[in-house]
Amino acid sequence: MSSMAIRGAFPSTAGEKQLHFSDPTTLAETDDAQIMLRVREGDDAAFNYLVERYRVAMINFMYRMVHNASIAEELAQEVFLRVYRSRANYTADAKFTTWLYRIATNLAMNHARDNKHERPEFKASLDETDEDTGLSIDVADGTPNAEQEILRRERLRAIRKQVDALPERQRVAVMMHKYQELDYRQIAEILHLSESATKSLLFRAYEALRQSLKDFV
Repeated sequence: MSSMAIRGAFPSTAGEKQLHFSDPTTLAETDDAQIMLRVREGDDAAFNYLVERYRVAMINFMYRMVHNASIAEELAQEVFLRVYRSRANYTADAKFTTWLYRIATNLAMNHARDNKHERPEFKASLDETDEDTGLSIDVADGTPNAEQEILRRERLRAIRKQVDALPERQRVAVMMHKYQELDYRQIAEILHLSESATKSLLFRAYEALRQSLKDFV
């Protein structure tokens, strides 16, 4: 999904208040929560900045949840629509990313429940890497041959299948922890759990994956 597709869903920033920073580095170092407070005050340019910053992460997260590129794009757009519609109620009590992923997670889980009989079988795409799975494949010259490529794709397929088979909360927690690199505290706040309960949830999830994938690791 292009940024144009997302931006087209929101009001134009023409004539609105704009973010003014001395250089791009200053913008990048500005706390996201403070930028979202600007959005709450009516700064649509600040909102566009947050869309650009998190658009790819949202699409990737949704794709891992639904395994369908077009649906992932639609859900990512819906996330930003909900962010925009909820701007007046935003408070900076937690990290912006925590608030963002709470919206995304609720949307993804609701979609999964509503379409649990329509989830497509995962097929590893050509542009997926082993970093997506957290596994590494030792290749002497750095270039996999045909057999090694087949094994790599089989691993990807097996890992996705077993992650999808996890109980819902475990699956979502693994997605956020392993692929989105959120910490225990953020995941706990998103799932409305204690930090210790979140660690226990992830321990059980990873232990289940280790057992189910022992032939691939």
